[in-house]
Amino acid sequence: MKKGKKYQESVKLIEKGKLYDPSEALDLVCKTATAKFDETVELHVKLGVDSRHADQQVRGAVVLPNGTGKDVKVLVFARDDKAEAAKAAGADYVGAEEMAQKIQSENWFDFDVVIASPDMMGVVGRIGRILGPKGLMPNPKAGTVTPDVAKAVEEAKAGKIEYRLDKANIIHCPIGKASFGEAKLSENFKALMGAIIKAKPAAAKGQYLRSVTVASTMGPGIKINGTKIDA
Repeated sequence: MKKGKKYQESVKLIEKGKLYDPSEALDLVCKTATAKFDETVELHVKLGVDSRHADQQVRGAVVLPNGTGKDVKVLVFARDDKAEAAKAAGADYVGAEEMAQKIQSENWFDFDVVIASPDMMGVVGRIGRILGPKGLMPNPKAGTVTPDVAKAVEEAKAGKIEYRLDKANIIHCPIGKASFGEAKLSENFKALMGAIIKAKPAAAKGQYLRSVTVASTMGPGIKINGTKIDA
């Protein structure tokens, strides 16, 4: 596939084969984001683990200090007091069986994050096969199954993101928008990388950070020197 003119120009700014310091790479990623819209900056981290083994899973969640730049829509499964608390905290949709039914029958997905109180997991479990493949299934490790649904809503709205390995042992996460600039992106980058490094499984052998790359939505990938990352 032939890349566009803007992409070709962006590639010229990157030195082939060079591993950049994080701040240098994040400054460059802003310069290579030349689309007419505010591009998302994504971090891609390949880890030296084998996700097929339960003791080598890497997943969790972290609140990015500067958020993601995206207006996050939150669906909460809760009843009574917890439902009221979720609404007060700013949840976009709150409900129980009727929400599960809406997802199932209408293929409704007008939300980015799903939070559930523990007593609702029986209801949520019924649509696990629909939510799971989309990465929307609530999980205690990510803090999205919790008795304190109000706090979870506030964190999701503040820019909490979940990170997890895919089948190729890579974590893909947004760390903000190109308009954030290098300083804000660096703070978000440090928060996420710190969490990933802390989450290193005891069973992981050899080099943990195999490759670290940042890229804007339409821009080229910029490789980061893993040894220069302060966690």
